[in-house]
Amino acid sequence: MKGSYILIIELKKGRIISVGKLGHLHFTKGFYVYVGSGLNGLEQRINRHVRKNKKRHWHIDYLLDFSEIKNIFVKESEERIECNIASLLEQDLDFISDFGCSDCSCKSHLMYGAYDRIMKTVGRLEIKKYEIQK
Repeated sequence: MKGSYILIIELKKGRIISVGKLGHLHFTKGFYVYVGSGLNGLEQRINRHVRKNKKRHWHIDYLLDFSEIKNIFVKESEERIECNIASLLEQDLDFISDFGCSDCSCKSHLMYGAYDRIMKTVGRLEIKKYEIQK
């Protein structure tokens, strides 16, 4: 399967996290939405994010060290549509500048806000909930 995905993440305690070349960033307690793609294997990319023991490669890896994935949504596509999804989400949610978008011109691929607002915003997208295969 190829396409893009959304991770709904909960950070239970605010903290400063060192995020690779972005440096030290302050993350408030709450809910975050990360948008990514897996055009060379969507399931493998998602399963990598879910794993706890992994080498940090992407910005999101640093945040996931301290947080929990609550929900995952996927949109199957042969094309890279993660930037379109991120653009729609940032219209309704706040964002962490430059997070997860070093290979594109987006403002961010990590947004945050109240859980209900996040779910309402994600609900407007044509995207389906993903269940992790165990």
